[in-house]
Amino acid sequence: MKIKKEYFILAIVMVSLILYLMLRESDRTHYRLPAVPGIDGKRIAKIEIVTPDEAIALSKKDDKWFIAPKAYPADSNKIQNMLNVIENLTVTAMVSSSKNYDRYDLGDDRKISIKAWGGNSIDREFDIGKSASTYQHTYVRLPEDPNVYHAKGDFRYTFDNKSENLRDLTVLSFDTEDIREIHIVLDNKTIQVSRTEVPVEIEKPQTTQTKDTDTTQPHETKFVWQTAEGKNVDDSKMKQVVASLSELDCERYVEGKTKEGFQDPIYSITMRGAEEYTLLIFALTEGEEKSHPAVSSQNDYPFVLSDFKVNNIKKKIEEMLP
Repeated sequence: MKIKKEYFILAIVMVSLILYLMLRESDRTHYRLPAVPGIDGKRIAKIEIVTPDEAIALSKKDDKWFIAPKAYPADSNKIQNMLNVIENLTVTAMVSSSKNYDRYDLGDDRKISIKAWGGNSIDREFDIGKSASTYQHTYVRLPEDPNVYHAKGDFRYTFDNKSENLRDLTVLSFDTEDIREIHIVLDNKTIQVSRTEVPVEIEKPQTTQTKDTDTTQPHETKFVWQTAEGKNVDDSKMKQVVASLSELDCERYVEGKTKEGFQDPIYSITMRGAEEYTLLIFALTEGEEKSHPAVSSQNDYPFVLSDFKVNNIKKKIEEMLP
């Protein structure tokens, strides 16, 4: 009888333990993730980013993005990375309901707040905290929801930028095959190089049966680069010069000055094809011993090129000369 009683008590304990574990597991996982509907990134025409340092407003016009209030062109790749996150935001798990936001960098002094408009309505709104320890998720909060969630992807760095770092740094861009002429003023020396079509003679087949006395040789043509004096320029070195200028990025822009405020360039490069492209480089400025102010025909703002980049362009030009 005593043994039966012990078995009965043991059975009750086991059933209680199983029920406890089942209910505990259920309590841990029994919640619904909020619905975060997908949106069309192409519809987005305005983005507001509020960081602890500043508020940034981006707007789209004619499929190009600009930074308010001065309508500086924005870096298209960086904006596209933002749009990818905004369009595909996916929450994967609830992390906390304790409202302890500082732990996740979602407090007012650390969070990054995002709003994205399609037309006059807000299509997406969320706060960004720090990256999760796995670097595969980011902590986020959704509007009017006190909980903290895991969002798929590590993307805080995508939005954690100052407005000046979002500007498009491309100051010269063209198709290298389009260029037919280059005019350079370098160290008070003028250099002009043109892509010229010249004849290439080929031997006429000789036959013993013809009595034709015409000595004119048939010929083909090819393109070569030549100086104004008619000297040939090494084609591969010429291509290096053009390539070094075809996708030219600056270090940063010069604030508080216009292009007209710079005179007397030390180097001047003009390239002609279907269009004309000009790059003017000025002397090193006081306090900026390793950089040169410069202006380009393809950019409305003066900018800075590193001394290393300027010397590299100069070196390629010098190596090109016959």
